[in-house]
Amino acid sequence: MLDVLQIPRAELFAVLAAISFAAGLNLYATVAVLGLLAHFGHLPLPPGLQMLAGWPVIGASAALFAVEFFADKIPAFDLIWNALHTFVRVPVAGLLAYQATTQLSPELQLLATLVGAAVAFAAHGGKTAVRAAVTPSPEPLSNMTLSLGEDILAIGLTWLATRHPYVAGTLAAILVVIVVALTRWVIRALRALFRGAEQELAG
Repeated sequence: MLDVLQIPRAELFAVLAAISFAAGLNLYATVAVLGLLAHFGHLPLPPGLQMLAGWPVIGASAALFAVEFFADKIPAFDLIWNALHTFVRVPVAGLLAYQATTQLSPELQLLATLVGAAVAFAAHGGKTAVRAAVTPSPEPLSNMTLSLGEDILAIGLTWLATRHPYVAGTLAAILVVIVVALTRWVIRALRALFRGAEQELAG
C-alpha cells in the first residue's frame, strides 16, 4: 500500500510522473482507477485528492471513460475528441499534481504541477503522433487496437504507480524521452490533429 503523505519526495514525483503520463493518455480511466483504489482502501490519497474516492467522482469519470472508450475508436470522430481533450488532459493532470503535493513547499508544489502538465502533454502528443501514423489506414482495426492498447497502458500504469512507484516512474520517463526525441514528428502530428478536427467540424 502506498501512503503518499509519508513517501520520500523522489518516490512521490515518480508516482506523479506515472499518473500524469496515464492521464495524458486517458484522463477519465486514470481518475476512475485512482478513485476506486482509494475508495476500497488500497491507496490513501492526500487531502487535496480525497474527493476522488467519492462515488460521484468515480461514477462520473467511469461514465466519461465509457464514452471515450467508444469515441476514441471511431475514425474521424477521434480527431475531434482528441483535439478537444488537449485542453482537458493537460491542465487536469497539472491540477492533480498540484492537489497531491499540498504538503510540500510552494516551490516544490509549483514544480510538481509543471512536471505533471508537461508529462501529460508529452503523453498526449505521443499518442497523437502514433495515431497520425495509423489513422490514414483504410481499415479501422489498427486504430481500434491502438486505442485499446492506450486504455490498457493508462490503467496499468496508474495501478503500477501505486504498487511499484519507481518502476512506473522510470517507465513514464522512458516514454517521455522517446516522445521528446520525436518532437518534430509530434508537433506535425498535433498540427495535423487540429487541422483534421477543423475539417471534420466544417464538414
